[in-house]
Amino acid sequence: MAEFFLEALGHVTSPAVLVLILLGVLIGIIGGSIPGFTVTMAILVVFPFTFAMDPVSGVALMVGVFVGGYSGGIVSGVMLGIPGTPSSITTVYDGYPMAQNGEPGRALGIGVAASFIGTVISVGMLVFFGPLIASFSMNFRPWEITSLIVFALTLVAGLSNGALLKGLLAAALGLLITTVGYDRNSNLRFDFGFSPLSSGFEILPVMIGIFAFSQLMSNLEELRDEKGLKKKIETNVAIPYGTIIKDMAKQKLNIVRSSLIGSLVGALPGTGGTVANFISYDQAKKFSRHPERFGKGIPDGIVASESSNSAVAGGAFIPTLALGIPGDLPMAIMMGVLILHGITPGPLMFEQNPVLVGTIYASLLIGAVVMVLCQLLLVRYFAKISLIPQQVLVPVVLMLCAIGSYALNNNLFDIWVLFAFGIFGYLLWKAEVPLTPLILGVVLGNNLESQMFRALELDSSWMTFLTRPLSALFLGLAVASVVFSILQNRKINRALKARGAEV
Repeated sequence: MAEFFLEALGHVTSPAVLVLILLGVLIGIIGGSIPGFTVTMAILVVFPFTFAMDPVSGVALMVGVFVGGYSGGIVSGVMLGIPGTPSSITTVYDGYPMAQNGEPGRALGIGVAASFIGTVISVGMLVFFGPLIASFSMNFRPWEITSLIVFALTLVAGLSNGALLKGLLAAALGLLITTVGYDRNSNLRFDFGFSPLSSGFEILPVMIGIFAFSQLMSNLEELRDEKGLKKKIETNVAIPYGTIIKDMAKQKLNIVRSSLIGSLVGALPGTGGTVANFISYDQAKKFSRHPERFGKGIPDGIVASESSNSAVAGGAFIPTLALGIPGDLPMAIMMGVLILHGITPGPLMFEQNPVLVGTIYASLLIGAVVMVLCQLLLVRYFAKISLIPQQVLVPVVLMLCAIGSYALNNNLFDIWVLFAFGIFGYLLWKAEVPLTPLILGVVLGNNLESQMFRALELDSSWMTFLTRPLSALFLGLAVASVVFSILQNRKINRALKARGAEV
């Protein structure tokens, strides 16, 4: 392990790759600093530019965006009281009050330091648990992999903000999209006599359309409610390094606990930084000696929020690399980068591409260091970037998305695919159908179909999925996740009805 890590470190520390990591971190921070833009949007914009790169350079750039994006949300959260990304919502609870109390530099400094430590701890989790899970999953056959993918899809659908049926519908639609074109036996499906559909839909324009286009349109809609509500922002921020060191010295247990929560939650399919954010903030408040000070500008809240959402980075890589199951939406896109470079994430990746795995480890660590330096040195400029109006941002991002989709195959049809799925995704968003299960269905659909057909070719009996212990376990967990979601939804509905009756 040490040998391939050192070899990977040699690749990553080359001047060209270091520049790409720096560029990725800057793009990620900028993306996270703009309210409503999100780390996912930043990753989608950069994704197409990795096509012409070698795998090491492409992965290093994307990891840089990933690390920078998760820390960038703190800027607008602290300075504007608006979370730059969904995973920095709880940062606002204490970061903004601290800034309002005349200490914006302290709030930003604490957040950046917590983000760095959270990332480092999560990398340690990835290095330790990733190979162990991959080694265990080497025993997986097509039946187990099929059942695991089904479990991942139901888990994501079940965590879709209480909309279980809509989440399952979205996952099914994602799987249906992947059936367009030729199957593994060269049978043509769902082309409707239109020749461009015979090769199916490319994953990049579909993902950009479904998520980025719909997100940008929703941002424009929200402008109607925000006219005349612009906040003034003080960009002349000074970081009090001595105070921050003292603050962080008092937060050892909080940092470790929140980082571990972020790593573990990140490793669960369909959860990500937002869930980790709320869990770690809640735990920090419960373990605090001064819970009444939360929400008024206490360092504990910022540390819990930022260390957990940054720790999601390493945790989310664990199922993606070891099992080929992306932990969240940004990881689904990262998995797409690897696939487009001819690399299949999964247990064999640790044996067949150990240097690339080491590249991810090294890029995460170097990206964390670069993130700290960029945030501390350029924070006042990032604060100004957070004020870019959506009227300017939306057309520029849409243009970049269209260029990236076209560059994939130099095919104008891909741009039409982007806009068609963009409208489709926007309509789903309006109908409150969660988009994450849809994206995950698109990413995992081909693998699910391939593994299921392989299993049936080896044994035509569907009962084999239930007679093999691990396969039966995953299917049982899938059923349990659906049942749990149904019970949880009923409990929430009863609570809402009870509150309505009291009012």
